[in-house]
Amino acid sequence: MTTRQRPFSYSWGSGYVAEEARVRGEYHEPAIQLLKYTDGDAAGGVSIRFCHYSHDGHFRRSPLLMSPDEMDLIRLALNEAPELRDLLRRMVEE
Repeated sequence: MTTRQRPFSYSWGSGYVAEEARVRGEYHEPAIQLLKYTDGDAAGGVSIRFCHYSHDGHFRRSPLLMSPDEMDLIRLALNEAPELRDLLRRMVEE
């Protein structure tokens, strides 16, 4: 699913979540996000964040774990996040 632009901030820069693929899993909501930096040392850059949320929508600061079924759902959700999908493709294709 594509999201509204939500802010984020790290010590090296801040910006907004430009695209997101997020699904509801059995135990949490895995998400892959395209972060676009607008301020700080990283201004003008992008990053990909792999994260997850609780079912009630709270961001979790722990490793992202996904089942094979959740990976299939994320793959489908990436159809609505084309820039993020293209960047992820760079990780698996030459």
